[in-house]
Amino acid sequence: MNPTVYVHDLEPVIWQITDSIALRWYGLAYLMGFIGGYYLLSWLSRRKLYPVPQDKMADFVTYTAIFGVLIGGRLGYVLFYQIPNHGWSQFLADPLMALRVWEGGMASHGGMIGVGLYTFYYAWKHRVKWAALLDGLAIVAPVGLFCGRLANFINGELYGRIVPPGSSLGMIFPAELSQDPDLFVRVASRIYETPGLLDKLSLSGVAVPERMTAAWVTDRVRDTPAIREIVGQMMQDHARYPSQLYEAFAEGVLLFAVLWLVRIRFPRAWNGLFCGIFAVLYAAGRIICEEYREPDSPFSMGLTRGQFLSVFLLLVGVAFFIYAFKTRQTVQECAFYEPEKKDGKESSGKAV
Repeated sequence: MNPTVYVHDLEPVIWQITDSIALRWYGLAYLMGFIGGYYLLSWLSRRKLYPVPQDKMADFVTYTAIFGVLIGGRLGYVLFYQIPNHGWSQFLADPLMALRVWEGGMASHGGMIGVGLYTFYYAWKHRVKWAALLDGLAIVAPVGLFCGRLANFINGELYGRIVPPGSSLGMIFPAELSQDPDLFVRVASRIYETPGLLDKLSLSGVAVPERMTAAWVTDRVRDTPAIREIVGQMMQDHARYPSQLYEAFAEGVLLFAVLWLVRIRFPRAWNGLFCGIFAVLYAAGRIICEEYREPDSPFSMGLTRGQFLSVFLLLVGVAFFIYAFKTRQTVQECAFYEPEKKDGKESSGKAV
């Protein structure tokens, strides 16, 4: 085994409350993304760079998170990945699985569609420019994307492709054992064949199942050095790119830096410009990073599912650029409108 290759052994659970309830890094990542988005949008609102007033911000962010990010992201995963991978039969046998967000499985493209639909309704209801609403969300979205990709890394999921021989960039992700039965059998056999190992685990209080599973081996990698060493030895030819970290940088750090800089340097930038920048840069970064990420769905026209969906996102970005240059409206021209207050001045704005 190459001693420099890191065997992923991070614990996805922060605090195990009961057998079925736990505080996980994945859930905390979403929470941190929503909180960060709230404070950044509030900062922009106080400086007249976002059309939602400060006293309405908490409700707006909460509903956008629920109806846009969570529901949209989950339904997007079901439609873009779950059904194409496993067919309609599994979904029709248990359609409520689409609502079980806590079981994992979210699609960023689905979340974007969900946010777009919810903010379109919100813009219509409050007579505020839809593009101006989306612009602010586009600016703060990379914060949530960054947190989410870090959580993917901690969970050891959505890992990258196998690195070339001799590369020092690879990491070993034990979660691969659940996707490769032959590899798991070889690892399990080595564990069974190691003299006294399972007896030592039993004496130390670790429950040893009658039939070993990939999930059990992955858990033991985190708390048993001997099994971590065995997995590292048996999987040394399966070192993979930590593509989650590449995506965290491209979709999070880099994208946020560009959008925030443009927003601050050009306070009267046209509505829709930030949506265009976000869509184009996110799509470009995703297409590049997918070259290092293990495909988790069948290819479409020679592209991974993430690349295929990102092509359409590029077109959406171009459409927003055209809208921005055509309308040349700024966020300072948007007036938030309360439906219950119907006087002539307050109802003059129109949703776009």
